[in-house]
Amino acid sequence: MKLPIDVTTIQALLPHRYPFLLVDRVVELEPNKRVLAYKNVTANENFFNGHFPGQPVMPGVLVVEALAQAGGLLTQLSRDGDDTQAKLFYLVKIDNAKFSRMVVPGDRLDLEVTLKRTIRNMALYEGIARVDGEQAACADILCAEVKPEA
Repeated sequence: MKLPIDVTTIQALLPHRYPFLLVDRVVELEPNKRVLAYKNVTANENFFNGHFPGQPVMPGVLVVEALAQAGGLLTQLSRDGDDTQAKLFYLVKIDNAKFSRMVVPGDRLDLEVTLKRTIRNMALYEGIARVDGEQAACADILCAEVKPEA
């Protein structure tokens, strides 16, 4: 697949849609190893209405969700071309989450996710979210594959 990968292709790979699709573009990919994607954080994001009026901050849980979605893209983009059966991955566990910097409107949230290992139907990712090269958050994320019902 040719880089960069735009939001239309991302929507074909992930089940998320607005307002919960939190990845705008994939810019680097090492299949089965690493992905670099980003989210443009804009002032009109729905969550800023209540978090926090007058001092908008992207909720940390959504930063971690963006990392998980980037991990899902790493897995989907690494699949063999012969594997055409749709797969869904659900967030199972988050470890070692740390928030180092606030993410605010106007930021570009860079999402770097590395595949640490796969265990049966699960993938363990290490994610780091950055703004302007400065770490905003990091976490170890475990996701499990579930075949969608017909």
